[in-house]
Amino acid sequence: MINYDSLLKISYGLYVVCSGTKEKGNGYISNTVFQVTSDPPRFATCCNKDNHTAGLIQSSGQFSVSVLREDASAGTIGTFGFKSGKDADKLEGMDVRYGETGVPIVMNDAIAFLEFKVEETLDVGTHLMFIGKLVVAEVLDPDADPLTYLHYRRHKKGVAPKNAPTYIDKSKLEKKSDGVEYGKYECPACGYIYDEEKEGVKFDDLPDDWECPVCGEEKSEFIKL
Repeated sequence: MINYDSLLKISYGLYVVCSGTKEKGNGYISNTVFQVTSDPPRFATCCNKDNHTAGLIQSSGQFSVSVLREDASAGTIGTFGFKSGKDADKLEGMDVRYGETGVPIVMNDAIAFLEFKVEETLDVGTHLMFIGKLVVAEVLDPDADPLTYLHYRRHKKGVAPKNAPTYIDKSKLEKKSDGVEYGKYECPACGYIYDEEKEGVKFDDLPDDWECPVCGEEKSEFIKL
């Protein structure tokens, strides 16, 4: 038996992983970036095979990782976490640097960045795991705290998109029968639905400065369905 609630106890960070070139680049939000060796330093990241960035990493053989700050904007998270690079240029209008390897590096809300050359690619089913050797690393804001997946879920009330390795169908999580009636609220800007039952927090109990996790629309603009 698997209690899927236990998976939410695993700790992660949140990052923007990018690949490609100046002519054609893309990126996505990842919470599976982790160090696997120390000398030389190697890191791994997982990318859904359907993600546009997966093909760019395979063709270029390199990728960048931007470490997001704890107060990262909903705009950055929404663009790279909930939009498809097949339908839109995610890098358009973003603050992008092109590093030593030539890959795009997203500077928006970043406190550090790293560049990697892929040494091995593993097929792990729905995702590809890219293991890269670190070639460049730089700190941008030494005093800022990094964004964690726990903070994203608890304070921003964010959820993992379906292509994320850590996505959990909410129907698999244990539900508490408390007799409370739950509602749904829609963001008028992007159509995101806040489902009180799935999130476990009543919409009215969210802080007044809460914003849509996809586009950053204010809480006060949401429409009850």
